[in-house]
Amino acid sequence: MRFSRRDFIVATTAAGLAGATPAFAGGKLQVVATTGMIADTARRIGGDAVEVKGLMGPGVDPHAYRQTRTDIVALTKADLVLWHGLYLEAQMEDFFHKLEKRGTVVAVTDTLPRDLLNGHDQYADKYDPHVWMDPRLWVFVTERIRDALIDAQPAGEAQFAANTEAFLAELSDLSEYAETALTSVPEGARTLLTAHDAFGYFGKAYGFSVLGVQGISTNSEAGLNRISELVDTLIDRDIKAVFVESSVSDRTVRALVEGAAAKGHKVSIGGELFSDAMGVDGTYEGTYVGMIDHNITVISDALGGEVPERGMNGRLSAGS
Repeated sequence: MRFSRRDFIVATTAAGLAGATPAFAGGKLQVVATTGMIADTARRIGGDAVEVKGLMGPGVDPHAYRQTRTDIVALTKADLVLWHGLYLEAQMEDFFHKLEKRGTVVAVTDTLPRDLLNGHDQYADKYDPHVWMDPRLWVFVTERIRDALIDAQPAGEAQFAANTEAFLAELSDLSEYAETALTSVPEGARTLLTAHDAFGYFGKAYGFSVLGVQGISTNSEAGLNRISELVDTLIDRDIKAVFVESSVSDRTVRALVEGAAAKGHKVSIGGELFSDAMGVDGTYEGTYVGMIDHNITVISDALGGEVPERGMNGRLSAGS
C-alpha cells in the first residue's frame, strides 16, 4: 500500500489557512493523552489553542500501565481525553469505556480501516496496536485527532486544519525517508529482532522479517524454548545485529546474544529502539517524527544500509 505526497495533504480552504488564530477567548482546550505519540500529535495539531498532558512518559510501557489517582483526576477534568485503543492500554481499557459515557473520550484508532490492521497474536477479536510504526497509518490517527479537536472546540477548525496539513507533510517526508533508507539494507539482512513484537507494521511496510522475543503485548512471557528457537534462527539466518527497546527490559535480548555466542555465532546489539514510548521530553527523539526517524536510521545503519549520520533532518542526537 503506497501513499503519494498528495495523499498526505488535507484539503483546507484558503480562508482556513489564512485564518489560523491563537488561543480562544474561553482559554486553552485541556487535553489528556495516554501515550507520548498521541500527545505529541495533539500538540502539533492543536498548537497554542490546546494544553496537552501526556500520562505515559519516556520508557513507560503502555501495555502494563495502570492509572494513578492523579491520572484519574486529570482524566475526569479534561475537556478531551485521547487514548489509543486496540487494546494497547490493556490495564486501563475498562476505565476508559466507563469514562466514554461522559462524551469527551476518543479512541484515536477507532476510524482506522480494519483491513489495514494486523491480527493480535493472543486474541482472535483484537488487533496489533502498534500502528505508529508506519507513518502512513499514523495519517489516519492524525486526522482522527484533528476531528476530535474540532468537535471539542469548533472555533479552532481553521487553525487545527492548517496545523494538520503541515504535520501531514512531515509524515510524507518521513515515509519517503524510510523507503530510501530501508531499501538500502541488503535483502538478506532484512530481519529485525527486538524485545517484543512491536514492529509488525514496520516490517509489513518496508519488507522486513520481524521477530520479537515476547509477543505483541509485553505481558506475554518468553520461555526458554522461545529463547532457544531464536538463537537457532540467529545462526540459521546469519543475523549479525539485534535490538533492545527503551520501554522493555533488555534482559531477554542479551540472553539471545549470549546464547548465540555460546554456539560460536557473534551477534551485536544494533542499538536501542523506541517501541511503545518516545525519547526524552524536549528532545527531537521525544517527538513522533524524531522517534521514527531514530528507529529508521538505527535499524538501517546496524543492518548494513546507508543513512545520514544524524538522520533525515540532521537532528538526531550524536550516537543515535
